[in-house]
Amino acid sequence: MVRVGLTAERLTRAGAELADEVGFDQVTVSALARRFDVKVASLYSHVKSSQDLKTRIALFALEELADRVAAALAGRAGKDALAAFADAYRDYAREHPGRYAAARLRLDPETAAASAGVRHAQMTRAILRGYDLTEPDQTHAVRMLGSVFHGYVSLEMAGGFSHTAVDSQETWSWILDRLDALLRNGFTPGPADGFTPGPAHGIAP
Repeated sequence: MVRVGLTAERLTRAGAELADEVGFDQVTVSALARRFDVKVASLYSHVKSSQDLKTRIALFALEELADRVAAALAGRAGKDALAAFADAYRDYAREHPGRYAAARLRLDPETAAASAGVRHAQMTRAILRGYDLTEPDQTHAVRMLGSVFHGYVSLEMAGGFSHTAVDSQETWSWILDRLDALLRNGFTPGPADGFTPGPAHGIAP
């Protein structure tokens, strides 16, 4: 018998919770059926397949994360906005590792265009407008921030920074300071960054 109250939305939320517990890769319709103690076939009236379930979880995670980031950014600008944006992503990833992984799922173009992923891109560009960047620098900056934040969070969650005396939070703050300086200087290295072109940097004088 189908468990009373099962809906696609409820299954998606349960799938998101399961992803946090066992990992997004381990989420399947079968695993979800075991969670509700129902037959697998009874779930197919709500979700088409495990891939459909994962797509729904990805869309849910993108929406949830976008709402959190938007709330964090309210009333902020410049470096404060950059830090709030970065911290919201990092905190979400640490609190909901499975959902964060889901948010990275590659979606087909049509689904992606209708997802909250668009809001993420818009919020990133809104932050960068405070740094007076023009194209193509703005697009380069969007990609840079996404790469830095995702890379750092992924390594941190994998325990990559747990073997040194320097605290991970200290490094995170250091990175945000340097990113802010880089964005304010318009990607132009100079003395303010402690960068002097020369042989030491592999650049001919």
